Amino acid sequence: MKKTIELKIVNPNACGIDIGSKSHFVAVGQDKDDVKEFGISHSEHLRLIDFLKEREGKSIAMESTGSYWQSLYLILIENGFEVLLVPGSQTKGFRKTDVKDARHLQQMHALGLLTSCFLPDEFTEKLRELSRHRKSLIKESSKYTNKIQKCLRLMNIRLDVVISDITGVSGRRIINAIINGERNAEVLSQYCDSRIKKSKEEIADSIVGNFKDELMYELKDCYEIYELLQSKIHNVDYKIEEILCEQTKDQPNVEKTELAKKQIKGKNQPNIKIQEYCYKLYQVDLSAIQGVSTNTLLSIMSELGTNISKFRDAKSFASWLRLAPNNKISGGKVLSSYTPKGANPLTLALRDCANVIGNQKKGPLTDFFKKIGFKKGRCAAITATARKLAVIIFNMISKKEPYNPATPEYIIQKKNQNKLRTIKRLAIEQGFSIIDNQGVIIS
Repeated sequence: MKKTIELKIVNPNACGIDIGSKSHFVAVGQDKDDVKEFGISHSEHLRLIDFLKEREGKSIAMESTGSYWQSLYLILIENGFEVLLVPGSQTKGFRKTDVKDARHLQQMHALGLLTSCFLPDEFTEKLRELSRHRKSLIKESSKYTNKIQKCLRLMNIRLDVVISDITGVSGRRIINAIINGERNAEVLSQYCDSRIKKSKEEIADSIVGNFKDELMYELKDCYEIYELLQSKIHNVDYKIEEILCEQTKDQPNVEKTELAKKQIKGKNQPNIKIQEYCYKLYQVDLSAIQGVSTNTLLSIMSELGTNISKFRDAKSFASWLRLAPNNKISGGKVLSSYTPKGANPLTLALRDCANVIGNQKKGPLTDFFKKIGFKKGRCAAITATARKLAVIIFNMISKKEPYNPATPEYIIQKKNQNKLRTIKRLAIEQGFSIIDNQGVIIS
């Protein structure tokens, strides 16, 4: 029996870089002299490149540690190196020291045992950065909305009881009037829009408060910050539209194309024609999918981009989104099949869509959601529906085919076929013979 195993060197000029917040360790081999430490400044990056060129390093594997890898990755690409960005899940079992980690990266990359992360192109990177910045502004805006509501509640001004959204048109009018010095509840109630269901008397009764100085000061500060964040969100929308317009300027207009009707009103909805830009980018109407909103379309464009060919098929795409079960099988038995956790913004967007689909009354995806929810619960139904959405989106983009949901008649026919198949199987198991219409016995 052989005591050694020969492994083929796939990348003879492989290097490994362990990324750190204060220094980077570069390994061009397995000897002590083959590992060297460099800083994180631009001059240190140039020294690192010179070191790689002296040792004839061509293909480099580096870990995707936070955001520390990005500046070094870009300068390596500019200097003609082949860079493989490796997720930490492939190397976490080998971490002991920075030097050993760099050596393990070099060794595994030389043997061809590492795979790269999904990296966006230049257009997608720009759109992704602005889209994520937009989401962070919305989160901050919601925090200050809660602080405004808290201030009003402490002053016994219960706008949240009579108005569904205190930062809507009516709520903002009343808050502006309060900040400007108005204290009469009857006058304040007149600022409400006619669409408010509560009467003027009920509104006036709920906004008779005690206007303390410290609470008024906090309310004014929070409201000014909220207004600033809202203006920043609108500015980001304009910047996103510039990028989308530049990317799709050579595509034909979609004026004659009938797109699905979607609700585009709302505080957090992008103030741009997302449906048209998405159609120009993918040549299919993704908004026709049940539950997909304009915010979801923006997440698809910013997180996925245009190069969907990096994924082999819909299964690998769903696995990248961590919406596929991680089956662990031993001895022919499935030991566990839980879905891995992940914080991919596109995954979260698809889960939100699935949750919306579960709250709808009808639709092919709603029927699918309820069927899974009846068997395994709502959490499993959200994951399964999100995966189904990912498969539909991948097939539509890759095959350029329109969304064609199953009709109610087709769903009923499939249900009847499944029921008939179950009845036949149970009858055969009990020893009965089944004869078809032509008198042939089905065994």
